[in-house]
Amino acid sequence: MKNTLKRIGMVLAGCSIIAFVSLSCSKDDDPTDNDLFVGKYKGHITYTEGETHIDAENGNVEVVKIGKDYNFIFSDKIPNLTGVKFEKDGENTVINIGSDEAHLIKIDANTLIIAYAKDGKIWSANCSR
Repeated sequence: MKNTLKRIGMVLAGCSIIAFVSLSCSKDDDPTDNDLFVGKYKGHITYTEGETHIDAENGNVEVVKIGKDYNFIFSDKIPNLTGVKFEKDGENTVINIGSDEAHLIKIDANTLIIAYAKDGKIWSANCSR
């Protein structure tokens, strides 16, 4: 009897976790409205550093936001961008603080645009979800 109750409890806990993750990270979720956000954007991504060039037509970028810090986790062995701070740019869009022609990251619920250069490394992304 104890084993049966223990199994039922584990199944319920597992279902609760799956439901929470599914609901908290929907495609309609807007990163500008939340202190915690996880979303995957798919599209064309590139990275260049010296002689190394990675170009993925069907790549993806997972965006993780905690507070005002964003982390961009790239597929295809492209190094991640972490700890980028943002400010609002309109009602439902954010743009990285200090953005200029060498440092532009723009994100909303549907689109991620990256044109970012730092220390001789260049990241780009034109993605949607």
